[in-house]
Amino acid sequence: MLRFADFPTPEVLGPDASEEAIKDLIERHGSVFVKPVFKGGVGKKGKAGLIGRAKDLKTALAEKERLYFVEHRHGNQVSKANGVTFEAAVPAEHEVYFSITDATQFRAPTMTLTHCGGMDIEELDPSKIARIPFDPLTGLKAFVVANALADIGAPKEIISPLVQQLPKLWELYHDFGMTTLELNPIRMRADRRGRLTPVACDFKCGFDRDDPRWHRLDLPAHLFAADYSDFEQEINQLRTHQGQSDVYVINERGTILAPTFGGGANSLVTEMLGDDAIISSDFGGNPPYEKMKSVAAICFKHWLAQSNVLFVIGGKSNNTDIFETFRAIADALREHFSRNGPTPLYVVVGRGGPNLVRGMGVMRDTCEALGLPYRLFGFDSAMSEVVDYAREVNEWMKTGGRDAIARKLGIAPVAA
Repeated sequence: MLRFADFPTPEVLGPDASEEAIKDLIERHGSVFVKPVFKGGVGKKGKAGLIGRAKDLKTALAEKERLYFVEHRHGNQVSKANGVTFEAAVPAEHEVYFSITDATQFRAPTMTLTHCGGMDIEELDPSKIARIPFDPLTGLKAFVVANALADIGAPKEIISPLVQQLPKLWELYHDFGMTTLELNPIRMRADRRGRLTPVACDFKCGFDRDDPRWHRLDLPAHLFAADYSDFEQEINQLRTHQGQSDVYVINERGTILAPTFGGGANSLVTEMLGDDAIISSDFGGNPPYEKMKSVAAICFKHWLAQSNVLFVIGGKSNNTDIFETFRAIADALREHFSRNGPTPLYVVVGRGGPNLVRGMGVMRDTCEALGLPYRLFGFDSAMSEVVDYAREVNEWMKTGGRDAIARKLGIAPVAA
């Protein structure tokens, strides 16, 4: 990806590299780093001992065997590698950290820069770190980089090469709809005349997937799945710039299926529901009817049979048409029951926004037609209280409510 900005990178071979190619890479560069390939962004690999270094072919192949399918735990996240890369070593005296991100503190894109790279930015003295917001209309200018490096006391010999190269990264960030771009470390490689060149030895980025510019990269949708679950793969196939479909499986054995609308609602609901929640989601952004219906159908196909509560929740929307989203969810629920038969379920809805009354009416009519108990909360209800109500319903379902609804539906009791 850095090639789009013409930013220097080390030579890298993929997992299918032949022994001859690996040996040749080692001979030309002295050594190689063997790095596992994880799906999605995975941090702290170096501290976990998951980056190997080899100065001969035998060691390189041994590291490949060790790391090819290695598992890595970072916090609550467990990831499994699928392949390795062989990266040419870049000898250097200086290492640099650089990033661009959307900073809520400044309400502007912000450059973070230090000449003490190759380590966690949080571990550095603040006096050695420059955090500079800049105007997105003018972009990241060379003088911004130069002034930042001078302010933090960077060695003079690295300033000019960085001033020439780093502004290129703003074009990469801006042209492809990124929210974060990070290089750590940038190693300052010296040529035969001692002239330094910045080489990006580790690159991370994140995309605003509601910004259509990331489609210019023609990246496969499966790259954005948190893991290889069928559910997340299906949801990611629907990811477009029109309406969000951010989703993550929290607990495969949870009993509350909570399609959530809005980032703030998602944070509150995920925290309060805890392990009872099956998924963490944000389906906001005014999704069109067809997309919302497809998203709901996928959620129902994978999780409705084990759910005690269908909890449709969000804040008071400014532009999302509540009638359209609720009509899509209601139609998907009706079709799911038609294809798969009824399942014991309690429906709880909390929302505010345009066409709320019509949307609530659709949900009410659907629940009554399917014989499901329901409770609807409007914009004047505190979201935390609505979440508490959903939790109480879930506990009631676990202690006999599910069986009672099953009998009402004329089906045999089914364990959650």
